[in-house]
Amino acid sequence: MARTLKVFKNEQHSTAFLALLPSFAIFLVFTLYPLIYSLSISFTDAGLLKEGSAFIGLSNYVKLFKDPTFWKAMLNTLIYTVAVVPVANALSFVLALALNRKLALTPVYRTAFFMPVVASTASVATVWFFFYDPYYGGFNALLAKIGISGPAWLSDPSWALAGIIIMAIWKNLGYSMVIYLAGLQDIPKDIYDAAALDGADGPRLTRYITIPLMGRIFSFTMIMSTIRSFQVFSQVRIMTGGGPTNSTLVAVYYIYRQAFESPYRLGFASAAAWVVFLVLGALAFFEARAMRRLEQ
Repeated sequence: MARTLKVFKNEQHSTAFLALLPSFAIFLVFTLYPLIYSLSISFTDAGLLKEGSAFIGLSNYVKLFKDPTFWKAMLNTLIYTVAVVPVANALSFVLALALNRKLALTPVYRTAFFMPVVASTASVATVWFFFYDPYYGGFNALLAKIGISGPAWLSDPSWALAGIIIMAIWKNLGYSMVIYLAGLQDIPKDIYDAAALDGADGPRLTRYITIPLMGRIFSFTMIMSTIRSFQVFSQVRIMTGGGPTNSTLVAVYYIYRQAFESPYRLGFASAAAWVVFLVLGALAFFEARAMRRLEQ
C-alpha cells in the first residue's frame, strides 16, 4: 500500500512538472533571458546598426545620470503617475460603489465604463488626438459654448502633459473599477446588516466598514496602477511624440528613442531601462509598505 501511494505521488509530481514546463520555458525565453541580456549589454557600447560591442563598464550609467533629458523624462513620468494613480483610483472606487447595486441598467453601465480598458491604446489616442484639436476638436467646442477659449492642448507645453493625463484617467477608470467591484461583492452582507442595526448610515458604512475591509484591494490597485503608469508609451508617441520641447517625454519613450532612433544606442538604452526598473521597484516597495501601515 505504501509503495502504491509513493508511485502515485511521484506520478502527480511528474504531471505537475510537465504542466508547468511550458509556462516556465516561456518565462525563461521571453522574460529571464531578455533581462539578463539587457543587463549585460548595458555595460557595453552595443548599437542596433553596429557590428560587435566593447565593454565600457559604467560609462553608460555615468552618461545617463548626466543627461538632463533623462531627468526631464523621469520628472514627467513621476508627474504623470502622481496625477493619474490617485485620481483614477478614487474615481474608480466611487464608480464601483455606485454600480455595486442590482439595478436594471447596472450591467450596461459596467460594460460601458470597462470598454475603454480593452480598447486599443493606439485607437483611443488617435480619437483623443482629434478631440484635442484646438480649432475643430470636441473639447474646445464645448468650452466655447460656455464662453471659455480652449487651449492648444497638445501643442502648448503647459497643457500637453495635462491632456495626456486626462485621457489616461478616462481610459483607466474601468480597470480599477472592476477590481473594486469584485472586492465589494466579497464583503459579507451580514456585516452591513449588523452595522445598520446599530444605526450606521451609508457614509458611515463606507468609512468604517467598506474602506477598512478593502485595504488589500486598495494596495493591489495602487501598486498595479503605478506600474502601468510608469509604462506609458503609446499615447505619448501617437499624440505628441514627446513634445513640444520634451514636455511630454516619459521614461519608456526616452528608452525607445535611445534604442530605435539615431544613433541607435542599445547599450545606453538598456542602462536607462535598468535605472527605470530599479526606481519603479523601489517606488512600488515603499508604496506597499505605506499601504500596509494604513491598513494597520
